[in-house]
Amino acid sequence: MVMLPNKVAEQNAGEKKENALCFAQILPEGQMEQDVESPVTVRPPRLPKQVRDDVPKQLQDPERAKRKIQRYVRKDGKCNVHHGNVRETYRYLTDIFTTLVDLKWRFNLFIFVLVYTVTWLFFGLMWWLIAYTRGDLDHIGDDAWTPCVNNLEGFVSAFLFSIETETTIGYGYRVITDKCPEGIVLLLVQSVLGSIVNAFMVGCMFVKISQPKKRAETLVFSTNAVISMRDGRLCLMFRVGDLRNSHIVEASIRAKLIKSKQTKEGEFIPLNQTDMNVGYDTGDDRLFLVSPLIICHEINQHSPFWEISKANLAKEELEIVVILEGMVEATGMTCQARSSYVASEIKWGYRFTPVLTLEDGFYEVDYNSFHEIYETNTPSCSARELAEMSARSRLPLTWSVASRLSQQGLLDPGDGGLETDRAEGKGNGGVGDDGMREQAERNGDIANMENESKV
Repeated sequence: MVMLPNKVAEQNAGEKKENALCFAQILPEGQMEQDVESPVTVRPPRLPKQVRDDVPKQLQDPERAKRKIQRYVRKDGKCNVHHGNVRETYRYLTDIFTTLVDLKWRFNLFIFVLVYTVTWLFFGLMWWLIAYTRGDLDHIGDDAWTPCVNNLEGFVSAFLFSIETETTIGYGYRVITDKCPEGIVLLLVQSVLGSIVNAFMVGCMFVKISQPKKRAETLVFSTNAVISMRDGRLCLMFRVGDLRNSHIVEASIRAKLIKSKQTKEGEFIPLNQTDMNVGYDTGDDRLFLVSPLIICHEINQHSPFWEISKANLAKEELEIVVILEGMVEATGMTCQARSSYVASEIKWGYRFTPVLTLEDGFYEVDYNSFHEIYETNTPSCSARELAEMSARSRLPLTWSVASRLSQQGLLDPGDGGLETDRAEGKGNGGVGDDGMREQAERNGDIANMENESKV
């Protein structure tokens, strides 16, 4: 039985309401106002103050009811991973220089003072043993006796002589004589070992001080990431900026999606890392970071957000880790700044507020608005659904009308469609009166549908 066009319109009313936001980016503005009904906003009743005081805090603030999300990388860039049950601890000693540099400042300073003190004490003890074995301590004040070290009268004076020798101070009061070959050998050994200790410890402190980690403190990321339309495509965006006047050379940006997954074979992969394209193929990932830039990830069929809608995003347990790398202009050392965004920090349907303004002869960046966002019209469906609806809207009119008739049951699959009827008519030498009448009714329905679509 053939359904009337007005009945088709009534059945499509519910579908139009459901996909109103998605069609907002596909249909023209005038057509959108004619076809889509305005949604009705239902406001919850306002409870009295006494009743609101009795409501549990979890009901007043739904965010508190949600469990705390464990981050893989914290907002300040530090990785929230602790290594436990490491049995091969000797590997840390094989790279002792890196181990010392990675230590905290209080341990580093303690080791710095301890190493120098131990070497001074050790060589001071050696100088005292030489004086003790040669009998110099028994001939203190004897002008006829030639000691190994003049004016060395005990362990304290030997310790002071060790400090003067290793630091090359040379006050001139305690000096070694040429009648002590063992003292000459010890002087050579202490001079060489002292130079090695100085090079190692001073180099360690220099690298510790000049580490570019503090340079990353002036590289800022926006508090939230946003998802909105850009050039007709759904995109995920975040903003980066550099607070210093000295720039980051050869700056590049990367983004990774951290999300657990399960393979087709049933293997569970916790915290699986998936690359997110932020302009690698076009060169947009290489930045000239003079003013704040908005980094854009286009959500296409290769994106992990291809099938995620606004409703699904709130339920997802994912984290986006962004990594900004480059060389410090002043030192030439490589610097890396990191941050992350969890699902609750990804705002759907928002854009970033512009921060760059043109002043008299220069551009000014307002960092007070760096983290600010504003709401914009964005479809709530996934990028896949948006692409499918956009593709259907670009189909020829006859195709779209036939598909709509087929979806509503106007075309009987058993009849084989209009083309099948024509083929059967040719093969049977024509159709009967009933067949011609039914086909005329179908043609009239299709003509009415085409007229309505044109209007």
